[in-house]
Amino acid sequence: MNFEMQRIIETALREDIGTGDVTTEATVDLTTAGQAELVAKEDFVLAGVEFAAQVFRTLDPEVSFEALIEDGQPVRRGDVIAWIKGPAAILLQGERVALNLLQRASGIATMTARFVTKVEGTGATIVDTRKTVPGLRYLDKFSVRAGGGTNHRTSLYDGVLIKENHIAAAGGITTAIERARKRIPHTLKVEVETTTLSEVEEALAAGADIILLDNMGLKQLEDAVAMIDGKAKAEASGGVNLDTVRAIAETGVDLISVGALTHSCRAVDISMLFKS
Repeated sequence: MNFEMQRIIETALREDIGTGDVTTEATVDLTTAGQAELVAKEDFVLAGVEFAAQVFRTLDPEVSFEALIEDGQPVRRGDVIAWIKGPAAILLQGERVALNLLQRASGIATMTARFVTKVEGTGATIVDTRKTVPGLRYLDKFSVRAGGGTNHRTSLYDGVLIKENHIAAAGGITTAIERARKRIPHTLKVEVETTTLSEVEEALAAGADIILLDNMGLKQLEDAVAMIDGKAKAEASGGVNLDTVRAIAETGVDLISVGALTHSCRAVDISMLFKS
């Protein structure tokens, strides 16, 4: 069991159940057994099955959770995603948390899959950002992978990304890169945000490993990619949506970061239905 997954689940259960589920405790005999199915109410790409399973197992390790579809697989409306068996009270207490996590994860995976499909054949990779819900980053980034995308840095601790405000505070791109090289392990790459071709040129000269091309037009992106010429990775960011991503990919960039994967996803519709 992943520590971050368990932390998310336990936090969500404490938030939802608190001192007790008064409705279930007042209406359901605790000895009553129950079985339920998770049913898709629309088409989507599935993610978060193990999160849902672990919600119920956290409440009662003896609950049986049988997943019928794997993460990353397409789901059609009406498909049964999983069967759950155990005490009826436990199934009722875990229902909302399990669905919340599963629906969000699948929403992110579905959004990611749409972007990945749009850039097929271009060589560009769709990556996420740190624009995640606080406390749910592990879930969000897991879901991007389930949808066929790739994770950018996880947090501030595992990658150097020198952005506009770092550059201003450090006194320039060259100074920022030089300072970073002196202070970080050789295992970390250095990425620098740029907005003009002159900044791209400076970042290249200073030895950046990855150059973030922020909010550039298509012609500017093409010129930047030609200037970089494989000496660093080129990442496009800003103004990326399903209508623009293909054209951006065709400029030759290596990476396209899309904040919308996690900050603008729509949770999909899934129900848990008790069966007699």
